[in-house]
Amino acid sequence: MKPPPVPAPTANAMRRALKRARDGVALDVSEAAVLLRARGADLTDLSASAARVRDAGLAAAGRPGVITYSRSVFLPLTRLCRDRCHYCTFATVPGKLRQEGRVGVPPTRAQRAVGAFMSPDEVLDIARRGAALGCKEALFTLGDRPEDRWPEAREWLEAHGYDDTQAYVRAMAVRVLEETGLLPHLNPGVVTWAGFQRLKPVAASMGMMLETTAERLWSEPGGPHYGSPDKEPAVRLRVLEDAGRSSVPFTSGLLIGIGETPEERAESLFALRRVQRAYQGLQEVIVQNFRAKPDTAMRGMPDAELDDLAATVAVTRLLLGPAIGVQAPPNLVDAEYGKLIAAGIDDWGGVSPLTPDHVNPERPWPQVEELAARSAAAGFELRERLAVYPEFVRRGEPWLDPRVLPHVSALADPETGLARDVRPRGLPWQEPDGGFAAGGRTDLHRTIDTEGRTGDRRGDFDAVYGDWEALREKARELSGDPAAAPGETAATDGHAADDSGRPAAAVPAPGRLDPDVRAALARAADDPTLLTDAQALALLHAEGPALDALCGIADDLRRATVGDDVTYVVTRNINFTNVCYTGCRFCAFAQRRTDADAYTLSVEQVADRAQQAWDVGAVEVCMQGGIHPDLPGTAYFDIARAVKERVPGIHVHAFSPMEVMNGAARTGLSVRDWLTAAKEAGLGSIPGTAAEILDDEVRWILTKGKLPAADWIEVVTTAHDLGLRSSSTMMYGHVDQPRHWLGHLRLLAELQQRTGGFTEFVTLPFIHTNAPVYLAGIARPGPTMRDNRAVTAMARLLLHPHITHIQTSWVKLGADGAAQMLRSGANDLGGTLMEETISRMAGSSYGSYRSVKDLVAIAAAAGRPARPRTTTYGEVPEERLRAAEAADGRLPELLPVLGQ
Repeated sequence: MKPPPVPAPTANAMRRALKRARDGVALDVSEAAVLLRARGADLTDLSASAARVRDAGLAAAGRPGVITYSRSVFLPLTRLCRDRCHYCTFATVPGKLRQEGRVGVPPTRAQRAVGAFMSPDEVLDIARRGAALGCKEALFTLGDRPEDRWPEAREWLEAHGYDDTQAYVRAMAVRVLEETGLLPHLNPGVVTWAGFQRLKPVAASMGMMLETTAERLWSEPGGPHYGSPDKEPAVRLRVLEDAGRSSVPFTSGLLIGIGETPEERAESLFALRRVQRAYQGLQEVIVQNFRAKPDTAMRGMPDAELDDLAATVAVTRLLLGPAIGVQAPPNLVDAEYGKLIAAGIDDWGGVSPLTPDHVNPERPWPQVEELAARSAAAGFELRERLAVYPEFVRRGEPWLDPRVLPHVSALADPETGLARDVRPRGLPWQEPDGGFAAGGRTDLHRTIDTEGRTGDRRGDFDAVYGDWEALREKARELSGDPAAAPGETAATDGHAADDSGRPAAAVPAPGRLDPDVRAALARAADDPTLLTDAQALALLHAEGPALDALCGIADDLRRATVGDDVTYVVTRNINFTNVCYTGCRFCAFAQRRTDADAYTLSVEQVADRAQQAWDVGAVEVCMQGGIHPDLPGTAYFDIARAVKERVPGIHVHAFSPMEVMNGAARTGLSVRDWLTAAKEAGLGSIPGTAAEILDDEVRWILTKGKLPAADWIEVVTTAHDLGLRSSSTMMYGHVDQPRHWLGHLRLLAELQQRTGGFTEFVTLPFIHTNAPVYLAGIARPGPTMRDNRAVTAMARLLLHPHITHIQTSWVKLGADGAAQMLRSGANDLGGTLMEETISRMAGSSYGSYRSVKDLVAIAAAAGRPARPRTTTYGEVPEERLRAAEAADGRLPELLPVLGQ
């Protein structure tokens, strides 16, 4: 597909864009598109500006005048692919594999699958020979999910015991690490967030070319990506974002000359820049020039011109800045290396002394000696790097998984992060084994109420959460008001802020929504299941008398549905570690290993705390923790099993959907198999936390690396299908809007209709005080009491009749606030807790423990009786009631601090 004709830029436009480039002024898309057409003296001028940016970056990185490359071997794990890119000779079909002698002719069912993938012996033979030649990178390249298209691929995977291609990639990466010492750089195509959790522990880095964001090249017949589902630009951008969220050092780039216009190419570069600003995870951007190949649909297309390549390299450098690697493959140009160096590259990519470039087999790699000479002629020294760039080597965690870090450290110069002059050797790759030891501030569950936290933020606050300014822009977009100041993102949907002076949830202008609210109130009182979205939004914005009426209707519905009893559970929270590198921006609980407030409990200590809870009348323990990179893959099973062995009668309510996904990734199990194993170990139900707001546009501001909404849904619905019930939750009052509350509640109601597995809905007001997203000036300071009443009441109405129990949080709202929610539709107070660190670390001031008498008093303040319940709202055995009554009010003396 040839690009549509585009008028040449005017001389004035070119002069202006070149001057802005020389002056270091930010370029917009139109200016970048103009510069992409620079030629002759203009290209020389443009290249000089880009080179200055490159040189400044190299100096800042401590390697001035250095161009890097990686000595690698190319492992084409499979050439089968479900896509049909019109320029590709790498992907092939089973018939051609048979012609190449990879399978029998004519094939039997067993024979036809033989050559679908490289065998382990083939992979390891190449890797070993590469290691002997001093290679340090194993470049895994393969077609995208071939099992979705080719029976031969499915049959091969099934015959070898793998669920899918990514499972085989993971297995072979482990063997390469252990048996050769080469560092895997994985190019497995489109990977989901869950897939990154699965593959990150076995890879030093990963990659996928963006190629282009021009959707017409994918959607229109004749386009180079037509018929290739994995080349949809939105899909590929999502992969880049998920890689960033997962803290994976990532390589991406453009393929130029495939029919895109200069404007489309500029837009693609801006898309890469947006991803980089948000996550800081792109280690390099490749600018690859199209070369036509015989026997492809695009064999008649002209090759991308060298000047076009140089201009694109220069604009890439200007847009992406000095800190990112910019690479152009040296085997795709004819000895014109100097032009690319002048345009701003600082890396030549992977160069192999052993294997060909299987994507461009007609273009052999240059010898390293030739690269060194060409680089020296341009005034640069050629140095070897690893698959992972020096900046990420020095950053370490969370970018390098603890299981891969020793392999990287064995090959990396500790000063520069570049490659050492050593020959790789295999090292063990394994999950941390033998359980885990206690360490750190293990008395935090008590001292958080007396001494507090050490500081208001973790030590890597400025680096771990991504670019705060990019997040501010996203928050402004979310608010619908691009001019909104930080922290004022709630006054949207056409509504002004309330009169409390706080930038909190939106409220209608005086009188504006009154007729709508009146009509909605009438519908809610008659049959809340008939509320339209517009009516529900009107009620979520209600205030004054309308809000009072709404809460009254919700309270009446509560009385008719579950009666007047306020329920509570005698339980103990056990947060077994707060070490976490996920990077959730709302979370003040997570700490690095070395932070003063970090801690981890041993399995024995967790069991001790469960035993203590049982002794004072508890019917359940609620256990959650940070995503600690050092915990063994069996950690969750070990914890559940230890608690049930120590206290067989206690209910284990544990492991959020995020922890479930983490456990599945660490063990290599599917979510279903992992939950089945956890249930066998003693898990009784799971908390429906990690939901926050089940809308990804909100989630990606709140969280960096937490699971997407779809994965949360997969976990809870799978759990329900296995007979593991869960709670459901919503955290609100940050950067969200009432429309997000509505969507979240509607989704939960739909899921409950499908599975019936939710025990309750828990409202979780955002605690802002120490939350990073608030300290950065992006989130508002939590919900107002108006918001809390409206959310509680609307939860009762919108979840009816599917979820009948609505829980309020005394930890977050205090006794008075909780009592008010009991008059607004709630019927449950949660638990005694005995210890609580998550909300307290965030800044909640309402303590970590409430006695049964305290909870009864809160219910009485709302004019209601109280009674205990089990996790699933059943009757509590008499023996448990007596134990709780005997211990009530004396827990501080009965629950000694452990680990001292």
